[in-house]
Amino acid sequence: MDALVSIIMGSTSDLPVMEKACKLLDDMQVPFEVNALSAHRTPDAVEAFARGAKARGVKVIIAGAGMAAALPGVIAASTTLPVIGVPIKGMLDGLDALLSIVQMPPGIPVATTGVNGAQNAAILAVEMLALADDALAARLEAYKTGLKEKIEKANRDLAEVKYQYKVN
Repeated sequence: MDALVSIIMGSTSDLPVMEKACKLLDDMQVPFEVNALSAHRTPDAVEAFARGAKARGVKVIIAGAGMAAALPGVIAASTTLPVIGVPIKGMLDGLDALLSIVQMPPGIPVATTGVNGAQNAAILAVEMLALADDALAARLEAYKTGLKEKIEKANRDLAEVKYQYKVN
């Protein structure tokens, strides 16, 4: 089984955030790989990773990084694969990472989630892959239906909560 999605993070300290992407991809039965490489500490390895990803069968790269958050942009500069950046909350509540990822120059796009948005990054990757995979599209549809049903149930449960002046 070859990875279709590659999850890469600047260090293993980012794993508590990025594992949400791992879990969603696992639930969706999408083969993925996980690596820790630093744009600043291992730049040659990051470039080699990005240049070789397509040849390994990777279709989408999810890159999580905090602080200066150069990793997603450095990867995007070295591949034609779609790159989804996940800003990791660290200093400045993650605003520094968010701004570092979204401020890409023309020609080097990085799709970007909200701070610590690894689960949404995985959903976006699945949506991309589902364009060419009907079985995956069906699993994605079931997942999104489940989200809707969860909120509808929460609203029904909320209707049962009683207060003296609550009118609904």
